[in-house]
Amino acid sequence: MKLVAGLGCRRGCPADELQGLLLQCLAEAGASLDELVALASSEVKAAEPGLSALAERLGLSLYFLPVDMLAAREACLSRPSERVQEAVGSPGVAEAAALAQAEALFDGHASLLIDKRRSASATCALACIPQEAEQP
Repeated sequence: MKLVAGLGCRRGCPADELQGLLLQCLAEAGASLDELVALASSEVKAAEPGLSALAERLGLSLYFLPVDMLAAREACLSRPSERVQEAVGSPGVAEAAALAQAEALFDGHASLLIDKRRSASATCALACIPQEAEQP
């Protein structure tokens, strides 16, 4: 199975908190870090050092997606948030980013494996690539 983690966070969220939440989501899914192929978030979070530090620590690509791309996934979100909409221009970051990046990497075939989970300052969701989409 191939996974993309979508991450959202408050300003200044440390990499350790993001990693802890990510590992919790992977454990809940019965998945490992080896199955993770990328991290994704909103372009609004591009200056967050915790996100960049986590990607570097894990040796993964980190994609910052345009807000309109995330907003287009509103119908797929488990719990759209007006507060997040006001803050970043999309009703959700973690789920939308995971889905959008997984779809971009694997030609439109992705679904949420783990919907949005929270820590004190972060959110994480996992999108998976169906096995049949992994085959060339």
